[in-house]
Amino acid sequence: MISRNRKAAAIFCGCVIAVFHVVAVGQAQTVRHAGQSLADFSDSLRSLTAQTSGSVVQILTSGYGLVSDQEDVGASFLAGKSGTGSGVILSADGFIMTNAHVVDGVKHIRVRLNTGTENTRLIDAKLAGLDRTSDLALLRIDAKGLVPLALADSDSVTQGELVLALGSPLGLENSVSMGVISSVARQISPDDPRIYIQTDAPINPGNSGGPLIDVNGKLVGLNTFIFSKSGGSEGVGFAIPSNVIHYVFNQFLNDGHVHRGQLGISARTIIEPLAEGLDLAPYHGVLIEDMSPGGPASTVGVGIGDVLLSIDGKELRSVRDLALNLYRHSIGDVVRLEILRGEETVSIKVPVVEREDDPERLADLVDPERDIIEPLGLLAIDVTDAVKKIVGGLRLDGGILVAARAGTSRYVGVDVQQGDVIHAINGHRVNTVAELRLQLKALKPGSAVVLQAERDGKLQYLALESD
Repeated sequence: MISRNRKAAAIFCGCVIAVFHVVAVGQAQTVRHAGQSLADFSDSLRSLTAQTSGSVVQILTSGYGLVSDQEDVGASFLAGKSGTGSGVILSADGFIMTNAHVVDGVKHIRVRLNTGTENTRLIDAKLAGLDRTSDLALLRIDAKGLVPLALADSDSVTQGELVLALGSPLGLENSVSMGVISSVARQISPDDPRIYIQTDAPINPGNSGGPLIDVNGKLVGLNTFIFSKSGGSEGVGFAIPSNVIHYVFNQFLNDGHVHRGQLGISARTIIEPLAEGLDLAPYHGVLIEDMSPGGPASTVGVGIGDVLLSIDGKELRSVRDLALNLYRHSIGDVVRLEILRGEETVSIKVPVVEREDDPERLADLVDPERDIIEPLGLLAIDVTDAVKKIVGGLRLDGGILVAARAGTSRYVGVDVQQGDVIHAINGHRVNTVAELRLQLKALKPGSAVVLQAERDGKLQYLALESD
């Protein structure tokens, strides 16, 4: 009896050992499988980074700016400043896109290519286009055979999609971080037409202008800014969508500035109080709250108080959607609007036109060879009757309108801005570009320059000194 029990116990122990062995082998296989999956994932990320990092550059800037001495007397003084950012190569012949705020107002721009080696030489870059509204700028370097980054269709980006952020955070060149798409079309405020892709990929100062790429190695956005209480990354970063970048890039290449199409309407996203107070249903769509007198929408029967439901068949839920759809259209295109008016739905076709008061239109009137003012690094035009229609009424007659920046100024101080009207230099009235050139040429070397300029309806003196 005892022998039989011992035999059963031995059989039982053997079974248990066998089971443990099978379980252990299974666990080991699972661990090996998981490890291999992680290794494959790591290899994919490493390959993706190697494939795209050569299309990312570091941007270094220098210039002058006002520094506030709050600890002493609270005064501001002019001092040298430097900055760093990132950029992405968009063409093999040297065009690089970055954020406008990275290069706006600086005197010198240099680019460091990512060649995979240390101490890569810096290449001087020229500003080929700058648009503050979209916060995009185009640079050009003297280089050939660069590897451009392909652009994805940002309309196809989905929430939760894996992305990598490349750039030079805090000046640390050729850095990469990983995250997901947190939101595909984020607005900072409900009626701000600018839209961004939100990501939790770590982004820090210096990442501005660098690419946000998808798993196919295509650019889905240009990293632009973060929300942060600490000043560093807290997982709330924003990138300009690739479709906006594509539009602005082509505009810069063709005209050197951005043409903005519009329908002559002012719209507002419909929120619950608006819908209840004005008895609007449904809540989706955008409310037309004003129109430009004589503008394209007003001349074809669109009215204030109408609810814009769709454009070319694409449903509109907010002002953001309206702005996104207008980006796809060129000046002169005709769009079909579906409008809710009371209980009636009507369809109206409206032409897309350019804003008459858009300062960017001034660049169309400029002849670079004729209108350049090299000492100030500006392109300027005489204030003619045609120019007055764009800029509106002026405080003083005549003057010279600053149409665009061109090259580097020989002077430092308060920046002359696009749209400024120069009326005098060092107390001498000037009404033509030729007169301004003569006054600058007559100055003694090292002399200060004081421009009397009109900006936004206000007269002011802009003091400049020789660099």
